[in-house]
Amino acid sequence: MNKIKNDPYAALRFKEFNIFLTMRFFLVFAWSMQFIVIEWQVYALTKDPLSLGIIGLMEIIPAFTMALFAGHIVDQREKRNLLAICLAAFSIISFALFWLTSETVSQTWSKSNLLYSIYALVFFGGFLRSFFGPTIFSLVALIVPKKIYPNAATWNSSTWQMSRVLGVAFAGFSIGWIGVHLSLCIVFCLVMAALVMVFQISKKPILNPKIGEPIMQSLKEGVSFVFKTKAILGALTLDMVSVLFGGAVALLAVFAEDILKVGPQGFGVLVAAPSVGAFLTMLVTAYIPISKNAGMKLLIAIFGFGISIVVFGLSSTFWISVVALFFSGVTDGVSMVIRQTILQLKTPDNMRGRVSSVNSMFVGSSNELGAFESGITAKLMGTATAVVFGGTMTLITVVATAIASPSFRKLDLTKDFETNDESE
Repeated sequence: MNKIKNDPYAALRFKEFNIFLTMRFFLVFAWSMQFIVIEWQVYALTKDPLSLGIIGLMEIIPAFTMALFAGHIVDQREKRNLLAICLAAFSIISFALFWLTSETVSQTWSKSNLLYSIYALVFFGGFLRSFFGPTIFSLVALIVPKKIYPNAATWNSSTWQMSRVLGVAFAGFSIGWIGVHLSLCIVFCLVMAALVMVFQISKKPILNPKIGEPIMQSLKEGVSFVFKTKAILGALTLDMVSVLFGGAVALLAVFAEDILKVGPQGFGVLVAAPSVGAFLTMLVTAYIPISKNAGMKLLIAIFGFGISIVVFGLSSTFWISVVALFFSGVTDGVSMVIRQTILQLKTPDNMRGRVSSVNSMFVGSSNELGAFESGITAKLMGTATAVVFGGTMTLITVVATAIASPSFRKLDLTKDFETNDESE
């Protein structure tokens, strides 16, 4: 038992898990690259930072409103085939964006028609995204044994960060090298590669004993579980607020173009910097678990995140901005690992879809809502001031949480790991 527990490569010894990681790498690389390319294209069409916020709003509306229903469906369905359906739908969206940016369409369509069409596709992508999170979260638990699930989640998160790093960085360079249209062609090819890979994973059993349960009863049960589990609720709430107010990433196109004046290549570096920091943090946590004193570590990490965002907002030097974003990623990586560990240890198998959906509502959707908030505050206050304001609000939130919730400061997950081992 101890040998498996302390083996940092335990999850990688399972063939299907390696296939899963490869598939997820292609998917996240494509999604991240597409997001950056679309941001660049929209800003090129409008020259208005608010338009970047609208991209976030177009994605959050369907992602948020559909999240609980998606979690219910995921808990009721076979996970491998459901993921394949999601990938097939994503391939249609990515191909449509590729077609919209073709020279023929660009020359015959008005800017407003192009812009509204992009927003529409982003909207459908948000609907689709509500299914991706809970499906992937549930599928991981069916590929590897429970006793090494925390290790699998660490590698899963690391792969997510690595593919995001490479996806956003490559997007910035590819815009300069081959343009928006061919960059989106690469996105489409990567999605198709992910679709092929997912069929290398076998179908998995449905562990939910309540198949056919009335949807409202199912949703109520999932939400009730999250709100009754204080560790999950506290972690999600704290992370949601920090992401909501610390959403500087949504304005990076403005910083790259108008403040730092570094062009698309510099834009790619800026966007990649947080993910590089988070990825390195997650690799370290595969060897050094951070479950002891998890509550205090989470508070410190998010406080450090807020400081990094304030420094970035105040900086007018490119490399200082890169370093600030890098450390925002380091601290965010710690936060992500702790949050995922809490979810892993506290969530029953038959409720993973619904709990993951609530997580996406709290944290995932707050990225897009944060992008919208950043767009509005940038319009009202100015870009740099908006970022400093967001970082400051994050710091205030952490201090308030630390004072108001002594029990969260004392949260320790070590006993949960021991209980999990005994149950195996």
